[in-house]
Amino acid sequence: MIEPSHAVFLSYASQDAEAAQRICEALRSGGIEVWFDKSELRGGDAWDRSIRQQIHDCALFIPIVSQHTQERLEGYFRREWRLAVERAGDMAHNKAFLVPIVIDAIAERDASVPDKFLELQWTRLPRGETPPGFVDRVRHLLAGEPSTMIRASGPARKQAPSWSKRAVVVGAAVVMAGVVGYFAVERAWISKPAAPAAVAPQPLGEKSIAVLPFVDMSEGHDQQYLADGMAEEILDQLARVPGLKVIGRTSAFQFNGKPVDLRKIGTTLGAAYVLEGSVRKSGDQVRITAQLINTHNATHEWSNTYDRHLGDVLRLQDAIAAAVVRELQLTVEPNSFRARSTVKDTEAYDLYLRGRHAADRFDREGLDEAISLFKQMLSQDPNSSDALAELAYAYYAEGIQKFLQPRVAFEEARQAAETALRGDPTNARAHFVLGKVYVVYDWDWAGAEREFKRLALQAPGSAYAHSGPALLYMALGRWDDALREVSASLTVDPLDPDVYQTLMEIQLGRDRLAESEAAIRRTLEIRPTYAWGHALVGLVMLFRGDAPGALVEIHQEPDPQAQQEMLAMAFFALGRKTESDVALTRMLKKYANDSAYSIGVIYAFRGQREEAIKWLERAYAQKDAFLQFAKAEISQTVLASDPRYKAFLRKMNLPE
Repeated sequence: MIEPSHAVFLSYASQDAEAAQRICEALRSGGIEVWFDKSELRGGDAWDRSIRQQIHDCALFIPIVSQHTQERLEGYFRREWRLAVERAGDMAHNKAFLVPIVIDAIAERDASVPDKFLELQWTRLPRGETPPGFVDRVRHLLAGEPSTMIRASGPARKQAPSWSKRAVVVGAAVVMAGVVGYFAVERAWISKPAAPAAVAPQPLGEKSIAVLPFVDMSEGHDQQYLADGMAEEILDQLARVPGLKVIGRTSAFQFNGKPVDLRKIGTTLGAAYVLEGSVRKSGDQVRITAQLINTHNATHEWSNTYDRHLGDVLRLQDAIAAAVVRELQLTVEPNSFRARSTVKDTEAYDLYLRGRHAADRFDREGLDEAISLFKQMLSQDPNSSDALAELAYAYYAEGIQKFLQPRVAFEEARQAAETALRGDPTNARAHFVLGKVYVVYDWDWAGAEREFKRLALQAPGSAYAHSGPALLYMALGRWDDALREVSASLTVDPLDPDVYQTLMEIQLGRDRLAESEAAIRRTLEIRPTYAWGHALVGLVMLFRGDAPGALVEIHQEPDPQAQQEMLAMAFFALGRKTESDVALTRMLKKYANDSAYSIGVIYAFRGQREEAIKWLERAYAQKDAFLQFAKAEISQTVLASDPRYKAFLRKMNLPE
């Protein structure tokens, strides 16, 4: 038994006692002392003194985070958390003490926890079930040894495995990335991000700006959707100005609600200027305050306050963007800004902003609500190209998320985007969505490249003008072109975890293992609870030849599909075919109707040609969105010389 001074303190809400008990039993079975208060009658001076002493003396403090802790803003466990955070502040920075564990599907961005917890990488143990290796990792922490449970630091590189060709492993990369990783060019949906300081500082460009989310100063504090919409519209207008580097929304909005020094923001994002502001709405009147700040010295370059009718909000956004351009002494062509007039119907515009806000939730309910709101808006203003473009994006997102059948989602997205462009050929958002439909549904690579080029002309400063082509070129196996585009995307969106995940896949394709691992670990630094992140770390470790280490990472993956896909391959790499078969059977049982391509990749990984071809054909019939990666992923596997595979590539309009 480990000495009491090396004990682990387990903190949990009473509703999570069963999961906490499982964790406790696993640790104790490994010879680790656990302080685990099972009393139903907590409280009292004696209890309080005992808990304080235990937290003061323990070697590790493990807070269990769940929906139950989210729902309870007060409770004994929160008192324990506060005591632990206070002690952590008194300890050396390099000593691991806090080890947050999540036992359900709650995302970090939604969790109500101390800020200190957000500086750490969280471990997911669904329902408190502990995977192999977990107890050993705790033991390493107790011994003062580093562990990726807390910090994503890569292990030493090993020789590539002999059990698979390189591209087979690469083949799993995009599949493992799944839905979340695919959205490297879309918005981020982060309301409580991890500390951006973990990301390397970006070089400041003289003509560069970050538009921070505006603050809702309305009396009811119920207008954040309007404040966010104001900032986004100004950002979109500025992205149209040639010669101006505009930091992407994903990165800029990570500072929402966080009191961070503006000079630090400038250094982190690579922005010489920051635009911030506030919105106060009362009835149909709105007051907008905006100020431009130089991040070199935190001086105010320009500020103004506008009191207008809500119907003038579009002109107001244009006026602020134009003022910023003047202050930066940029030359702007007369047609740089989109021609816009007043809002014809304030109720319709309110529906539009609420729709964008709902879509930002990026779940089925949010996207369904967004589609409904955009359709209501279009019933009042059927010619709104912006609403049509956002409706197109919402349908596209539902298709990628597999909330709707591909033939429904992507055809609706296409129709809305094309209608938007007939009314306004300069609508960058519509060009982007149409390009994506060409990639994921039509497999029309030339059409996609054409739309992305039009997008770049309309919004040269936007992040998605580069990250869209990056995914296209990756699908075609044009790795150097893909790297160029993803690198350009990161210069304007340096805190987008999805883009780093795309970079990881590209570097795998280029056979740059160290760079690939660094990219996916950067993703986890930015967002420790990044879905599919641990699965992708496991993938890289598989390729490095560290199948046991990969298995530990995979067991931390919260997404069930990602975990089963990787388990099927990891067990196969370890020679544990029976367990690989079990994971594959689970995939077949649960995901055959909408993830045929993922199953085909697993069969290709296992060297089963007949089954791999069968599932590729099934994916073709399903219009599986991830078939776009068939060339990049499978062309060097056991299928490479199979004439059926070459015929399949021709059917996909991909080069053999």
